Amino acid sequence: MVVIDEKATLRREAPPHGAIGMSSAYRITDGVPRRNFEFRRRILDRGAAIGVHGIDHDEVYYVLAGEGEVESDGTRVRLGPGMTAYLYAGAKVGIRQTGGKPLSLIIAYPLKERVVQK
Repeated sequence: MVVIDEKATLRREAPPHGAIGMSSAYRITDGVPRRNFEFRRRILDRGAAIGVHGIDHDEVYYVLAGEGEVESDGTRVRLGPGMTAYLYAGAKVGIRQTGGKPLSLIIAYPLKERVVQK
């Protein structure tokens, strides 16, 4: 078992895939040895986005707070708290913050290979 305090994983950075705006990135599982998937939290500031990009694995975006618009292969859907977007391998996906509050997400996806760390 590994227990992680998300506060210890926080960094301020531009979101991936286009550096659109700024975000708070919680790379929660980055330090977990022998892991098979990523589990992250990201808070997109107002106007920020994870730009559209191709994925080679299934991926999940779960909204904790705020509002956003997720895109998959050109189809856009609004998301709010408690909503989940399940995105399929081979799709071109992205998500952007909308509304008046930052968009807080959990992002999870499998890794191609187990990460081996000490």
